[in-house]
Amino acid sequence: MTIKEIARLAGVSSAAVSRYLNGGYVSEEKRAQIKKVIEETGYHPSAQARTLRTKRASLIGVVVPKINSESISRITEGIGKVLSARGYQMLLASTDNNARKEIEYLHLFEKYPVDGIILIGTMITGEHRKFLKNAQVPIVVTGQYTKYANCIYHDDYGAGKAMGRLAASLSHGHVAYIGVTREDKAAGAAREDGFRAGMKAGGAELEEEYVRISEFRTDSGYDAAMSLLEEENDIDVISCATDTIAAGAIKALHIIEKSGGGTDSLRKVTVTGFGDNQLLKAASGGIPTVHFGYKTSGIRSAELLLDVIERGEKIPVEMKLGFRLVDGDSSEGKEHEEEQK
Repeated sequence: MTIKEIARLAGVSSAAVSRYLNGGYVSEEKRAQIKKVIEETGYHPSAQARTLRTKRASLIGVVVPKINSESISRITEGIGKVLSARGYQMLLASTDNNARKEIEYLHLFEKYPVDGIILIGTMITGEHRKFLKNAQVPIVVTGQYTKYANCIYHDDYGAGKAMGRLAASLSHGHVAYIGVTREDKAAGAAREDGFRAGMKAGGAELEEEYVRISEFRTDSGYDAAMSLLEEENDIDVISCATDTIAAGAIKALHIIEKSGGGTDSLRKVTVTGFGDNQLLKAASGGIPTVHFGYKTSGIRSAELLLDVIERGEKIPVEMKLGFRLVDGDSSEGKEHEEEQK
C-alpha cells in the first residue's frame, strides 16, 4: 500500500495524504476521508521513507528519574498524548534518580539520533549545564528551572509557602518537616524554603531539630518519621516534601500506635505532602497536599519541543505552572495561576 493508493481510495491528492501524515494542514472533510481509508486498510507509513523525506526520525527521547511514580506517569501520559497525535514516538529512559545516568542517556539520545529530548529533571549539575548549552538537538527540561534550555516547571516555592501557612494553622505544638536533598532545586530547596517562609508568615517557625532528610521513597520517609517520633513527643504536624514520603510517615504513625507506644498526642498528628497521589488518597482517605498539573506539564513540554522541531521556534520559553492546595477531605482548593515568560 502506497500514498498514491491511499489517495485514490480516499478521493484526494497524494499531496493531501502526505500533509496529513506529516501533521500539515488538511481540511476536516479530507482529513476524515484519509483517516477512514488508513483505518480500513491498516496502512502504516514507512519510518525510513518518512525520515528521508522530512529529515526527521519522528522519535523523541524522554529521560525520567523513575517509572514507578504516579507524578512521572502523569507527565509521560501528557507527553505521549501530544506525540501520538502529531505522529511521533517516545523512547523512554529511566535513571533511578541517578544524575550521572541522566547525563549518559542524554548523550545516548543525542547520538541515536532523536529529533528532540525531554528531560524530567531532578537536579541540574555542572555536567547538565554543559550538555544543555552544547546540545545538538532541541531540549525541554520539565520540573526544574534552568536558563540553559526551554523549561516548564512548577511553582514549588509558592506551593511550599502555602503548605507552610496551613501547617502553622493546624499546629498547636511543633511542626516537623521531612524534606529531600537541596541539590534538587525544586522538590528540595524551593519547597523547603517556601515552607519555612509560610510558617513564618503564619506566626510559627520550623526548628532544626524537627527537620529530617529523606530519599524519594516510602521506606525512607518511614525511617525519617520514626527518627522524629522517637526523639520528639510534641509533634502534631509532619509535613513531607512528597506524598510518597508522607505515606512512609503515615505508616510510622500506624506502627507506633499498633505497638501501643503512641501517646494521645501522636494519634492526632496530621501528615501533609506534595503531589496529590491518588493511591495514597484512596488508602488514607486523603491528606492535606498540593496538586500540581503534572499531565499539563507533559502536554506543554511536548508541544513546546515539537514547535521548536517543526517550526524552528527560537524564542526562549520559561513557563511556570501553578498549583492547587488540597485539604484532606476533597480535591477542592485555591488555584494558583501559571506564569509564562
